Amino acid sequence: MVWPFMWEIRSISACLEELAKFRANVLGITGPQWMFLMAVAYLGKENGVPVNVVSKLMHVDPSFVTTHSKVPEKGGFLRRKSSSANDARVVQISLTANTREHLATLVPRQQALDELALDELGLKVSSEFIGGLATLRHSLEKACHQSRSGVLRTKRTIVRNEDG
Repeated sequence: MVWPFMWEIRSISACLEELAKFRANVLGITGPQWMFLMAVAYLGKENGVPVNVVSKLMHVDPSFVTTHSKVPEKGGFLRRKSSSANDARVVQISLTANTREHLATLVPRQQALDELALDELGLKVSSEFIGGLATLRHSLEKACHQSRSGVLRTKRTIVRNEDG
């Protein structure tokens, strides 16, 4: 059951990455930089979002966020400012007003893409499906944590890794 699910998720991920690259090319940035801008927009704080919060949402190391934020900053897509007088490494990232305005013009196109992608399911089923995916993600995160600890506990069994 896990393997077919994994391949479907990988295929969905590839499609989402292709859409991100298409959107990114319009702005002259890379797919990962586009996803970075979308993460900052999703987190939605005008005063900025800490790098570690963005990295957690994207499931990447904070250094990835730091590296991939430099080109969009030079392009005027976002601002980076230190939020700590004592530590210049503590950085808040926010979208510029121009970027927010540009993203607002893309809303109709995004709504059309959403409709194409999710219309067959309908709004209610799509919302339930996304909620189910979040539940599954939490379960998989728990399984990863238990796997790293060397002990897998289910409702029926406890399995210890041979190494642990």
